Amino acid sequence: MFEPQALRALLIGISGAAALTLSACGQGGTQTSSSTPAKNDAGLVVFHRGNAAEPASLDPSLVQGNWEDHIVGDMMMGLTTENAKGEPIPGAAESWETSADGLTWTFHMRDHQWSDGQPVTANDFVFAWRRMLDPKTAASYAYYLYLVKNAQAVNTGKMPTTELGVAAPDDKTFVVTLEHPAPYLLQFMTHVSTFPVPRHAVEAKGDAWTRAGSYVVNGPFNLKEWVPNDHVMLEKNPKFYDAANVKIDREVFYPTTDYVAALKRFRAGELDMQERLPSLEIDFIRANLADSLRNTPVLTTEYLSANQTRKPFDDVRVREALNLAIDRETLTSKITRVGDVAAYGLVPPGIANYPGGVAFPFKSMPQPERIKRAQQLMQQAGFGPNNHLKTTLAIRSASADALRIPAAIQAMLKEAYIDAEIVQNDGAVFYAKVQQGDFDIGMAAWGADFNDPTTFLDLLRKGNANNYARYSNPKYDALLDQASKESDLTKRGEMLAKAEEIALNDYAIMPTFFWVSGHLVRPYVKGWEDNAGDSHRGRWMSIDEQARSATLK
Repeated sequence: MFEPQALRALLIGISGAAALTLSACGQGGTQTSSSTPAKNDAGLVVFHRGNAAEPASLDPSLVQGNWEDHIVGDMMMGLTTENAKGEPIPGAAESWETSADGLTWTFHMRDHQWSDGQPVTANDFVFAWRRMLDPKTAASYAYYLYLVKNAQAVNTGKMPTTELGVAAPDDKTFVVTLEHPAPYLLQFMTHVSTFPVPRHAVEAKGDAWTRAGSYVVNGPFNLKEWVPNDHVMLEKNPKFYDAANVKIDREVFYPTTDYVAALKRFRAGELDMQERLPSLEIDFIRANLADSLRNTPVLTTEYLSANQTRKPFDDVRVREALNLAIDRETLTSKITRVGDVAAYGLVPPGIANYPGGVAFPFKSMPQPERIKRAQQLMQQAGFGPNNHLKTTLAIRSASADALRIPAAIQAMLKEAYIDAEIVQNDGAVFYAKVQQGDFDIGMAAWGADFNDPTTFLDLLRKGNANNYARYSNPKYDALLDQASKESDLTKRGEMLAKAEEIALNDYAIMPTFFWVSGHLVRPYVKGWEDNAGDSHRGRWMSIDEQARSATLK
């Protein structure tokens, strides 16, 4: 899933912070003047969260970034959900069983309600998944459900939505038929793309169902208000089946795209947690806010894509030169400085069901030798010291701190006879251009949708909407297909590793580093547990009000 890059350059997929205008007000409710909700309205327990970016949508079928998932995932619940450690547990389904061949899963719905009192049924899931895959919905995450039988054919218009491999024999039974066994399915089902939507609300109100006052949820919180570019406020849902154990009355998410300003708000007590850190302030944070710093490895890869439909990026020599020129150790030790790990592959370390160890052939080569090799390759491709490649490095508009990464990469590429002009667009425009292939080189980060290497390797599948580079290698796709049919996880992992090796030998992508979490969380926020998926649902949080008062007085 798209990750917001602030400490890292806020780039691909952060859609909308500057672009949301009156049309966004139609999604979020009536626009009001910018305000900060009171710290404790009428004695309520309020959790103030710095959320890195403005949501473009709160519709589960249209969500694309983790900053949106943070909000929607506290309102909607899939068949399974995450516990505080990010592990899958029963959600809308209370039990399930699998056929002997692993192709059919039967989920038994728990008895619970939508926030308007209507029962949540298996048909709400059938409706949601068909809607997600309907070509008319134009959901960029539709491919996520391609493991469901006939999903790709439905999404490409070759079959009607009724042919999708889902069924509701009765209101309490949801049956899923898969294209291939998926031993990771329970975690897969925690993703926002698998969430239900209330059919009765969608059919009655159309797109307006996501407005504050109309939003209908089956999770712990409901949408109270959305003031574009200021905050999204959620309130506890009294009809949630586990409401008695939800300790937060109100969550307020702020689109803190300026992380220097967000740090000031955190220090002033306006935020209880902040999603990302300003790298220029990391020494101050370590010295003065060590008890709030959460800095653990997460399954996220920062990378660049070169558009292979444009010359000269269809030339593997140029793509290799681009990779050679990027000094990953300098980026992590001098620029980000928070503990990120230099990346020489796409799949981050520590991911499940994977042997790991796949890397670019040049990993052991000293940087001066890499530059020399990059220069030779560029000269072979027709460029040189007196004939630099003129190109663009597309990024989302970012703060001065966030610009340090693309600026450093720009300087590194220059050593390889590549002049990359940094081009900034607001999130909505930038994202649209990348999706349409209207860029030369673009920057992105990808966080795991579930703990399995395919969430990263599928980024390079031909036809995937998130394959920005337009990379295509039939051998690569064939290995992924072959691995999808292998039930032995060890053999499957070996096949996937071979696929990653093919992509790296093709220099299909330019991974730069693997993330650490980089959050600030006040010690009085209880229930926050670091985990590889960086999942932190408000359902598990509580506030020690006495400690908060002592901290902020």
